Amino acid sequence: MRRTALLASAALLTSLLPLAVARAADDPPPVPVDRFEGEVPFAGPPENGIFTWGSDTDDPPTLRLSPREDAPEGDKVLSGTYDISGYGGFTHDFAFAEPAHDWSARKGIRFWWEGQDNGKKVAFELKDGGANGEASELWTTSFTDDFTGWKQIEIPFTDFAYRTDYQPVGGIDHVLGLTQMWGYAVTLPVGAPGRFAMDGVELYGRADQSLRASVLTDSAVYPVDEGGTATVKVTVAITGSAPLDEPVTVAYDTAGGTASTSDYTPLKGEFTFPAGTASGTTRTLKVATLKDKAAETAETVPLKLTVTGAKAPAETPQVVIDAHGLPYLNSKLPVKKRVADLLSRMSLAEKTGQMTQAERGAVGTGADIATEDLGSLLSGGGSTPTPNTPEAWAKMIDSFQLWAQATRLQIPLVYGVDAVHGHNNLVGATVMPHNIGIGATRDPRLAQRTGAVTAAEVRATGIPWDFAPCLCVTRDERWGRSYESFGEDPALVESMETVIQGLQGARSGKDLSRGDKVLATAKHFVGDGGTAYGSSTTGTYTIDQGVTTVTRKQLEAIHLAPYRTAVDRGVGTVMPSYSSLDVVGDGLGPVKMHARADMINGVLKDRMHFDGFVISDWNGIDQIPGDYASDVRTSVNAGVDMVMAPYAYKDFRTALIQEVRAGRVSERRIDDAVSRILTQKFRLGLFEKPYADTSGASRIGSAGHRAVAREAAAESQVLLKNSGGLLPLRTSQKVYVAGSDADDIGNQSGGWTVTWQGSSGDITPGTTILEAMRKSSARLTYSKDASAPTDGYDVGVVVVGETPYAEGVGDVGNGHDLELSATDRAAVDKVCAAMKCAVLVVSGRPQLIGDRLGEIDALVASWLPGTEGDGVADVLYGRRPFTGQLPVTWPRSQAQLPINVGDAAYDPQFPYGWGLTTLGKVPAGGLTTLKALGLAARAAERAGADETGRALVTKARLIVQERARSVTAPMAAPFADADRLLLTGRYAEAVAKLTEAYRAA
Repeated sequence: MRRTALLASAALLTSLLPLAVARAADDPPPVPVDRFEGEVPFAGPPENGIFTWGSDTDDPPTLRLSPREDAPEGDKVLSGTYDISGYGGFTHDFAFAEPAHDWSARKGIRFWWEGQDNGKKVAFELKDGGANGEASELWTTSFTDDFTGWKQIEIPFTDFAYRTDYQPVGGIDHVLGLTQMWGYAVTLPVGAPGRFAMDGVELYGRADQSLRASVLTDSAVYPVDEGGTATVKVTVAITGSAPLDEPVTVAYDTAGGTASTSDYTPLKGEFTFPAGTASGTTRTLKVATLKDKAAETAETVPLKLTVTGAKAPAETPQVVIDAHGLPYLNSKLPVKKRVADLLSRMSLAEKTGQMTQAERGAVGTGADIATEDLGSLLSGGGSTPTPNTPEAWAKMIDSFQLWAQATRLQIPLVYGVDAVHGHNNLVGATVMPHNIGIGATRDPRLAQRTGAVTAAEVRATGIPWDFAPCLCVTRDERWGRSYESFGEDPALVESMETVIQGLQGARSGKDLSRGDKVLATAKHFVGDGGTAYGSSTTGTYTIDQGVTTVTRKQLEAIHLAPYRTAVDRGVGTVMPSYSSLDVVGDGLGPVKMHARADMINGVLKDRMHFDGFVISDWNGIDQIPGDYASDVRTSVNAGVDMVMAPYAYKDFRTALIQEVRAGRVSERRIDDAVSRILTQKFRLGLFEKPYADTSGASRIGSAGHRAVAREAAAESQVLLKNSGGLLPLRTSQKVYVAGSDADDIGNQSGGWTVTWQGSSGDITPGTTILEAMRKSSARLTYSKDASAPTDGYDVGVVVVGETPYAEGVGDVGNGHDLELSATDRAAVDKVCAAMKCAVLVVSGRPQLIGDRLGEIDALVASWLPGTEGDGVADVLYGRRPFTGQLPVTWPRSQAQLPINVGDAAYDPQFPYGWGLTTLGKVPAGGLTTLKALGLAARAAERAGADETGRALVTKARLIVQERARSVTAPMAAPFADADRLLLTGRYAEAVAKLTEAYRAA
């Protein structure tokens, strides 16, 4: 039945559509936006049209225009199906070439939605201002599908909130102007298959001032020293930016709050913004506090604003008289005494708040920080302020810290972020090679310098805590997190843990309060890199978050070893793994690491004497079997001190309080957790300086910082093959460059870059490999797909590899494999058939390239070099030598996986530790020279001359590589073993193994 027929009978309308809202008598007729009769095509930007999108290939919904007898508008509706694991939805963008639409005269937007009564939230988003629909400002709200049949959803424009988790162009003016509208978008529910139908999108009603005008204050919290005066700026803001039609009156009163009238001078009165007042006009109020001699906790003076003719502020502004005179505020006292004093003053509610971490996008403007006594916030991957600039990060975090100052004890927040290869969430930051590349450098000093650059850039934006480094020992290249590991051998991972000193400074923690250091996190404890393929039960993941099955001896030697080193280095926090640990013979079977008290309390805290705090992973406790109360009880009793409950932070805190009151979690356990957290906050200097120190912001992305990243990129390049000495290239050569990753800053940076999963394209400032090569060659032609003619070139360089992914999304079997794409294979085949060629593999893990190895003259494992492609060009053109070594075994085929150094059957394409060099001539003399090197290595080992010992083993390794025309199993095993021995200081044994490899080559 069509809407025209329904309107013929008011009674029928009432019975069939009871939730429809009648039009007010003085409302203008609605203005259609979409009727879905075919007037708007399925087409993407820049055309006028409807298009779908999603986090991966499976997530965009299917859409169609379906004839329906019961269509509320016309004959057809927009209908579709979806099954979304990440995010997905659809958008109607207006044509970029035509003027934007003016919606400012209307009350809101409405549409018909066919409910499925699934209880899911559906997000609806507006596109306001900017150049076009993909360069606009996003404003969002949602409705709940808790009904069946057709319902008209009406949304006043005043219900829309500025989107804080993502803005395509970093935001514009943070005002929903409505005068330049570019369309709308719908984000569909995740987690289960569903269907929907929609019809009749239109603008309705007449805008009125009480809905358009708002009264705002410049802050929600105004901390002042006792005796100081708070200055509160009160501003009128008007949607659509038109002047006031009618007066707006503001009455103010300081009654109430925890402060008494002996603490401040009461303030009460009224003022008016008259008709004709422009948007942005400000008035000022001053609240004076009084001084006495008593030591006190913080006290609040609310400034209640009663507004007539406009919306009042969402939060009542609070003047806060700062806590003063208490021992925990005395920076001259030892940290241990300050912690004890503060802990003695805290209630259970305040303690559990310290153990709770929320996502920034979940707390809105931050009022819950005060009401829930939250101890920490984080930015998940891609959760950034708008605009995504250093200044905006600092301003955002300072605004959250202000709310912490509104609490009784004024315990500052500790804000955390995943800066896993530089401050990777920040556009314009220096993006380092991922850990797999750092492992390839075999350069602990350089690893420390990359950590120092990361720390300086992170802290300069107001963030004192980094969820890095990952100390995983990757044992299967099918794992989507392989690139987060320094390598497959624990000795290599341990050697790269100098990055902890780069991040934190001195082992004692004395440097943590510096403006260029951050608290580090060793993750993911323990065994995350050893999960078995096919053991994951998380969504469509195949290996990430699965089960690690090991003997006790294997656990100690492979997965626990890096954590001993991290604790010795003074790492401040440790994060448990999502994965399960199954220790053979312990009778427990697979147990989620967030629940393993024997490992967190027993091994980490008791045996290793870890004195920092344990932070859970994102919703990590939710994977423990049982109900939520059980999850909370089990994880906290297992030794988790702070729980990352991004959006369920209230539920966690409530459950924890209930568990303590019921006696199932002891107050002693709570006090231990809170003491650990407070200790790190004091060490970070947050009580003295809670706000951002931006003095180092000018060095973010600076030439000096990028020089470190460039050096790391150069040292990470591993030369696997170099027939005829093709590399390094000469600047005089005529070079043909092809491949999907040659000119793509997003691809060469990988996942965890600007967004969680990363993305292809020009996503952040930097230098692509192609751009860097152009600086060295005036005779260079680039053809991405190798479609340009290939005649007349001296050499070809084909840059191929992976597109970005992160975590289990990148697992092999979850939409990924270890093969080059068909386009990349075609480019390699065409270029290498036409000329001498070098192939660079840009990837987070080895790629299976053995079937093409014969046609390739030079092969380079470039890993994920980050934003400084100049480092790659430096080794290609000989400004720096190739010195990198494989941090993982390069397999011949996927059937070999997992394959690792030390395996009984070991026959790789290239062994662990392999890496040709262009540094200089390889020593001559064969076995005679190796014998001499062995004797010298033994002497160096006895003398403790590590640098000499390493140099001697390197010479022996080069001799073996020079002799080997191909890699065979008898040669590969001792060759790889030698590198393990080298990393543990057994230089003579390493040379002996290399001698064995030489004989087998």
